[in-house]
Amino acid sequence: MADNSVLTSTTERTSFADSSIFDSKVTEISKENLFIGSTLYVEEDMPQIETRVILVQEAGKQEELMKALKEIKVPFVKMESVEEFEGLDSPEFENVFVVTDFQDSVFNDLYKADCRVIGPPVILNCSQKGEPLPFSCRPLYCTSMMNLVLCFTGFRKKEELVRLVTLVHHMGGVIRKDFNSKVTHLVANCTQGEKFRVAVSLGTPIMKPEWIYKAWERRNEQDFCAAVDDFRNEFKIPPFQDCILSFLGFSDEEKTNMEEMTEMQGGNYLPVGDERCTHLIVEENIVKELPFEPSKKLYVVKQEWFWGSIQMDARAGETMYLYEKANTPELKKSVSLLSLNTPNSTRKRRRLKETLAHLSRETDLSPFPPRKRPSAEHSLSIGSLLDISNTPESSINYGETPKSCTKSSKNSTPVPSKQSARWQVAKELYQTENNYVNILATIIQLFQVPLEEEGQRGGPILAPEEIKTIFGSIPDIFDVHTKIKDDLEELIVNWDESKSIGDIFLKYSKDLVKTYPPFVNFFEMSKETIIKCEKQKPRFHAFLKINQAKPECGRQSLVELLIRPVQRLPSVALLLNDLKKHTADENPDKSTLEKAIGSLKEVMTHINEDKRKTEAQKQIFDVVYEVDGCPANLLSSHRSLVQRVETISLGEQPCDRGEQVTLFLFNDCLEIARKRHKVIGTFRSPHGHTRPPASLKHIHLMPLSQIKKVLDIRETEDCHNAFALLVRPPTEQANVLLSFQMTSDELPKENWLRMLCRHVANTICKADAENLIYTADPESFEVNTKDMDSTLSRASRAIKKTSKKVTRAFSFSKTPKRALRRALMTSHSSAEGRSPPSNDKHVVSRLSSTSSLAGIPSPSLISLPSFFERRSHTLSRSTTHLI
Repeated sequence: MADNSVLTSTTERTSFADSSIFDSKVTEISKENLFIGSTLYVEEDMPQIETRVILVQEAGKQEELMKALKEIKVPFVKMESVEEFEGLDSPEFENVFVVTDFQDSVFNDLYKADCRVIGPPVILNCSQKGEPLPFSCRPLYCTSMMNLVLCFTGFRKKEELVRLVTLVHHMGGVIRKDFNSKVTHLVANCTQGEKFRVAVSLGTPIMKPEWIYKAWERRNEQDFCAAVDDFRNEFKIPPFQDCILSFLGFSDEEKTNMEEMTEMQGGNYLPVGDERCTHLIVEENIVKELPFEPSKKLYVVKQEWFWGSIQMDARAGETMYLYEKANTPELKKSVSLLSLNTPNSTRKRRRLKETLAHLSRETDLSPFPPRKRPSAEHSLSIGSLLDISNTPESSINYGETPKSCTKSSKNSTPVPSKQSARWQVAKELYQTENNYVNILATIIQLFQVPLEEEGQRGGPILAPEEIKTIFGSIPDIFDVHTKIKDDLEELIVNWDESKSIGDIFLKYSKDLVKTYPPFVNFFEMSKETIIKCEKQKPRFHAFLKINQAKPECGRQSLVELLIRPVQRLPSVALLLNDLKKHTADENPDKSTLEKAIGSLKEVMTHINEDKRKTEAQKQIFDVVYEVDGCPANLLSSHRSLVQRVETISLGEQPCDRGEQVTLFLFNDCLEIARKRHKVIGTFRSPHGHTRPPASLKHIHLMPLSQIKKVLDIRETEDCHNAFALLVRPPTEQANVLLSFQMTSDELPKENWLRMLCRHVANTICKADAENLIYTADPESFEVNTKDMDSTLSRASRAIKKTSKKVTRAFSFSKTPKRALRRALMTSHSSAEGRSPPSNDKHVVSRLSSTSSLAGIPSPSLISLPSFFERRSHTLSRSTTHLI
C-alpha cells in the first residue's frame, strides 16, 4: 500500500511552510518522474533486488515478528548495532530495518543514513492481511493513520507543529499545506480562520491535537485505526470551544436549557452585557431592540446559529445568522392595522373588517393556528399575519386554494352565488384534506428526509431503526391521502350536486386499513422515542429546535404534528356525517355516504382492535423482561395478559413461606415468580437501549388446565385475604396445594378468584366456572397468615436463608436440594436396614458436618420428613371430598 509521502526528498522533510511538509504539486510531479523512471528501468532489464528485513536489537528478540516474516516469505537477519550494518550490506538486497523505538540513537543513525525504517506493527499487520511490506521513504512505525490526509491550522509554535507532523508520518498519514476536498481531517488549534470555515462547510471532521498524541500512544495495538468513530469523536473540537455566550429574550426554562447545552458543547456563558462575551444569542421574535450598543468584537446572532452549530457538530459561520432590528415600515403598518384598541378608529375597524372578509373568501383554512409573531426578514401583509401559509419562506403553499377552484374552466360548472350547504361542507372537507396532506408533507420534507439522507455533517443524527420507529408508515399515509385530495379537488372543480363523495372514501378504504394501524398502534412508542432521543442526543434536540421554529411547522413540535394522523379519521367521519345531513334523500350519494361512514368505522374498529392486541403483546414482553429466567414459550400470538396479583407464599410451595410472589394470569396459563434477593445488572440491547434489571425470578409457568380447584379461604382472626390453588402437575401422582395471601387491596379477592376461575373454565372448555371455587376453612388445610410481617417471622426466614447459604457454601456440588433428597433417601433406607451406597455416604457425612458448623440443628432439616408425611396425609384427607 503505497504512500504519497514517499515522493519527497530529504530536504523537503525539514522545510515547513505554514502547516505542511511538502506541497501537493511536488508530489504529483514526483509521481510522474517515478513512473517514467520505473518504465526506463524495466526497459533496460535491470536485475530485480530482493527485499530483506533486518531486525535491530530488541526487534530480533520478538518471536512473533520472526514468525510473521516467515508467513509473508521475507528473508530476515538480526543486527545488534549499527556497526554490523557494513557486514550485512549487499547490492543483492534492499534492506528494511525494523526498530522498536523511534526515539533512540540507533533510529536516528538509520534515519540520517536514509535507510528504510519500519516498526513491528507494520510487519504484524502485513502478516495478518497477507500483504507485502509497504514502501515509504519516511520511517513508518504503524499504519493506524494510513489513507488519512491531514491539514493543520492555527499553530504558532513551530516545534509543536513539527512534532505533530512527524507523528502523523510515523503512523502512515499524509500532510497537505492547502485545504482541499481530499483532506480527510483538519487539525485545528483555534476555531477561526479560512481553513476552519471551509472544513465546516464541507463537513470535514475538525480535530484537536490530542487526537494525534493519543493515537500515537496506541501505536502498538494491532487492529487500531485512528479514524474509527468511537475513538475520533472523543477528540473532535466541540462547536462552542473558545466561545463565551449570553442569551437575550428567552424564558427562564429555555435559557437554562441553552446554558446547559453550551457547557455540554465545550463553551461557557455569562450574563448579557459582560464584555468577555464573544456571542449574544437573541430570540429574534421577542427582542425588538438591543438593551445596549454591542462592540465590534461581539457577534449578535439569532438562535438558529446556536442550534445549527449543535446539529452539524461544528461552529457555524456567524455572517449567515446576524441579528437585524425588526423595524421595517411595512411591519409597523401591518401591526398597526391589527391593533383594535386604538380609540376613535372606526375607519380602521371597517378596513380591517373588509380585509378579513376578503381574506376569508380567497384563503382556505390554514392547517395551523395564526402566527402572532412578526418576522423582520421580509415584508408582511395582513394576510400573512393571520395565515402562516402566505409567508414566502414556506416551501409548501399551505391552505392555498387551487387556482382551478377560483377560475372557471370549460369543464367546470360555475359556482352559484348562493352556495348550497352540501357544497359548503364538501369544500370544507376538501380544505381540511388539503391542509392535512400539507402537514404530512411537512413531516416528511422537514424531518424525515433530512434525517435519512446520507453524508450528514457530523454523521447520522439518528440510527435507522430510530427513524423507522418515529415516522413509521407516514409516507404511505401521505400517498393515500394525496390521492383522496386529488379526487376531492376534481370533484369540487367540476361540482354537481349528484356527484358522489362517498365513492372516493370507499375507493381507498382498503388502503386506509393497510396504512393506519401500523402508525396508530405504535404512536406512543414513536412519541417515547422522540422524547428519549431529544434528551440523549443534543444534535437531534438542535435539529428539532431549528425545524420547529420554521413557518411551515406553525411553532408546533414534531410530536404535535405526528398526532394529526391519529385524529384525522374521526374528523373525516364527522364531516361525512355532516355531509349526509345536507344531502337530499333522493340523491344517490346518500346511501353511498352511509357506506363510506360504515367503512371508516370499520377501519377505526380495526385500528382499535389492532392496538389492543399490540398493547397486549407489549405487556407480555414487559413480563419477560421483568422476570429473570422467564420461559421463551410464554411469547405467543394468541396469549394475552389478564391480571397481575402481588401475594405472599403461605406454604412451602411454590417457594418458602413468607416469600413475596407475583402471579401473572394469562388467558391460558399462570406465571409464578418470586422477588429476587439480589438484583443483577441492567440489560443492554444491541441498539444501545438499556432496560432496568429483572426484579423477579421465574418459579413455574403453569397451564390453567392443571388447576383443579380454587379455594377461597374464609376470613378468621389468624387468616386474612388468603386463597389456595389445588394443582395436579402431570409429573406428580398426588395433588399439590399452593396457598397465598393477597397483599394489595386494589383488586378484591372475590373478583380475582372469579376472574381466575372463568379463564380456567375457558381453558378446560367448561361453562360452570363457579363450580371451580370451593370455600374452605383455614384449619382444614393448615393455612394461616398470623405473624407474617412480624419481627420473629422475618428473623425465622432470615435464619432459613442463612442455613441454605451455609449448606451451599460447604457443598461441592452446589446443589443442596439434591443433597437433601439424597439424605432423606439415605435415612429412609437406613431405617429399613439397607446400607447407603458409597457415594451417598459422603453426602451424609458432609451434611452432618455442615449441621455441626451451623452451631444448632436446622429446624428445616429436622422437620422435613415429618412435615411431608403430615402434609401428604392432610392433603389426601382434605381433597378426597373436593375431587
